[in-house]
Amino acid sequence: MNMKNVLVVEDNQMFQKLIAKKLLQHELVVFSADSVGGALEKLADNKIDVVWLDHYLLGNGDGLDLVTAMKKQDCKYKSIPIFVVSNSADHDKTSAYLRLGVEKYYVKSSVSLSGIIDDIKEFLINNEK
Repeated sequence: MNMKNVLVVEDNQMFQKLIAKKLLQHELVVFSADSVGGALEKLADNKIDVVWLDHYLLGNGDGLDLVTAMKKQDCKYKSIPIFVVSNSADHDKTSAYLRLGVEKYYVKSSVSLSGIIDDIKEFLINNEK
């Protein structure tokens, strides 16, 4: 697999650094943001292959706002796969993300970091062009 770029959008700086460290161990290039605006800037400035997204973010907006912006019909980011990793197990929230077209929704307390990373790597390998 060629080097792939992952955008980690997470408001908790400590967790963001932990995720980045684990992704780097798997030879993935990591970009980080903690808000919708920061994520859109990273998307504009870099070729991102996959997004790791938390629901709760800093500033105005949350993960649903970012997914909605990315999945708009005319948006150049609409084909970038998104994996949501959140503390929220709310069924309505999960359903909203899946309706918008995210690849998968994980509840942080129910899955390991390595399990999510394995899923992302498998997705990238299976969808490599």
